[in-house]
Amino acid sequence: MHPNPVYRTETEEQNLDFAREQGFGVLAVCADGAPLISHIPFVLNNAGDTVEFHLVRSNPIARLLKSPTSVRLAVQGPHSYISPDWYGADDQVPTWNYVAVHLTGVAESSPQSGLRDLLDRQSAMFEQRLLPKTPWEAAKMTPDVLERMMRQIVPCRMVVEDVQGTWKLNQNKPDEVRLRAADHVDGYGMGAETRLLAALMRGAGGK
Repeated sequence: MHPNPVYRTETEEQNLDFAREQGFGVLAVCADGAPLISHIPFVLNNAGDTVEFHLVRSNPIARLLKSPTSVRLAVQGPHSYISPDWYGADDQVPTWNYVAVHLTGVAESSPQSGLRDLLDRQSAMFEQRLLPKTPWEAAKMTPDVLERMMRQIVPCRMVVEDVQGTWKLNQNKPDEVRLRAADHVDGYGMGAETRLLAALMRGAGGK
């Protein structure tokens, strides 16, 4: 996490809401040699204290999670390069604006009997965002095919012990400078991500 406190003013609830909405992150676990990392979709409960996810059974992290293991889940939001020319002010340098939330805690594998429920809840959460499309359901699968595929993955559960967020949106700049940069980010031509980042930058005043 960025150490500058000006970028870390969001509440724990705001950070949890962001992570819950994103629903996808990078799971990191310490191991011999380099850290182990997996990119995972996940479900964060309403209380913000439990993350549920699944891993392919052959994933080395899945083997580690047979016992309670310290983990960190990094959730990335919109981000973009910021050109110093965009500020309209002297003596500026390039930087990168972004939003990121880290959830830290202890994870372990869950009973296989709970896998179908997890998958149903997870798919329902993401399918809900695609309405009015008729939601996909696992019941559409041929039962033996679904069972065979489920045997290849492992349900896991993380207890969240710490929540940290960085919202680096040029809060350290005067309002007029930050807003000029936001206008350029909005017109940068990178689609929905930069438009969202620009909106966040515009709302970052007074933090």
